[in-house]
Amino acid sequence: MSFAKKALDIFEKSIQNYHINNQLDEKIKNPFDKDSLESTLYQKNWIDTVQWHLEDEIRVPSISAEKGMDFKRKIDRSNQDRTDLVEQIDDYFLEKYNSVQVKENARLNTESPAWALDRLSILSLKIYHMAEECNDENSSNEHKARCTAKLAVLQEQAADLTQSIDDLLQEIESGKVVMKVYRQMKMYNDPSLNPKLKAE
Repeated sequence: MSFAKKALDIFEKSIQNYHINNQLDEKIKNPFDKDSLESTLYQKNWIDTVQWHLEDEIRVPSISAEKGMDFKRKIDRSNQDRTDLVEQIDDYFLEKYNSVQVKENARLNTESPAWALDRLSILSLKIYHMAEECNDENSSNEHKARCTAKLAVLQEQAADLTQSIDDLLQEIESGKVVMKVYRQMKMYNDPSLNPKLKAE
């Protein structure tokens, strides 16, 4: 099994496990060894899945200002945790490909392997929830037909992205692509960089 397909399977397992109880405060029960890449990928998607539902909650028109702000702060923390885990995954690839002899004409990629995996994680959530819409007995046939068409596009995207991630990893391993990472350096969560937090 290819690396990206294995990652997709892990994301799907995380999504399925979260939706057993479908609770925002559900504690993660990571089935993989703590220090493994698989564990990090599972944790990454779990964060994405919880945040998906936080994003739903915050858009409820009748939400109180207090509850909305609470959700907003949870989303901010979640985004930081998500970024930290993506960079941790890239650290794995940096170490793995550290000794690769880069070819003279090697190119740079627009994103690192971990940020491509981040997109695959979000895409797996879109597929899960679009499939739910396709099978919603309370929805009209027209709605289900529209969602079925969208689901087909999402599944095609997932197949293409999975292949692209595997191709990228092969090109890095062969020295055709430079394994280079730029840190996100998010400023809004950093008390030393956000002017509003500095003023507190």
